[in-house]
Amino acid sequence: MSGFATFFENYGHWTILLIAVLAFVAGFIDAIVGGGGLIQVPALLIAFPAIPLPVLFGTNKIAALAGTLTATLKYARRIRFDVPVLLLIAACCFASSFVGARLVSHLDSHKLKPVILLILTGIAIYTLFHKNLGAAKSKDLTRGRQMLYGGMIGLLVGFYDGFFGPGTGSFFVLGFVVILGFEFVKASAYAKVVNCVTNLSALTVFISKGYFILPLAIVMTIFNMTGSYLGSHLALTKGNGFVRIMFLVIVGIMICKFGYDLCFG
Repeated sequence: MSGFATFFENYGHWTILLIAVLAFVAGFIDAIVGGGGLIQVPALLIAFPAIPLPVLFGTNKIAALAGTLTATLKYARRIRFDVPVLLLIAACCFASSFVGARLVSHLDSHKLKPVILLILTGIAIYTLFHKNLGAAKSKDLTRGRQMLYGGMIGLLVGFYDGFFGPGTGSFFVLGFVVILGFEFVKASAYAKVVNCVTNLSALTVFISKGYFILPLAIVMTIFNMTGSYLGSHLALTKGNGFVRIMFLVIVGIMICKFGYDLCFG
């Protein structure tokens, strides 16, 4: 308990409260359509500028994994997963994410920002004008084709996750909707399972190196899990139209972020 008291004294109750609230919002949004890291990571960077980045990233991953797992369990009660397809996607994502992480030190990931901005703008326009996108199952693919296309999604988005990262969950959702023909709620459920795998992979590295702050991680975990539970509950009860709106909101936030980085970053 003394560690918690010292932590709150050093960083202030209001700062911790703000981080807790933003962790709740991040968990809520991430459970619905991905993109929680767009809120949680910048909040940590702004609130704790003196703490080394690996420590903040490790702390973030603890809360993110707990929240993602909460949403996954919630979805699993209502969504029927095709386990072989899901495992293949997760395996491809795991492998390509590792490759992307290894290459990030050799290439300038910031050069991707203009390309990502164009892709995001195209995604927003496409989703906005296709009002029935993800409203219901749109394709009846064989399991073989689902595994082939799903594996390709896992490789591409997994590499992006390891190399760059922001908005990975949203890219998974779009890929599952457009390429595999899933409805939005089912796509979100599949994305959560795959995100659990990638988060767990990264977290093992951070924990083994001691890159985390336990008191902060516990506070963020509690609020992130609460937000994830509520977000997944709303996604399941309100349906695909609600998830589609949230998807457009997150893509809009990502466009603003990348646009700001390009102009002022």
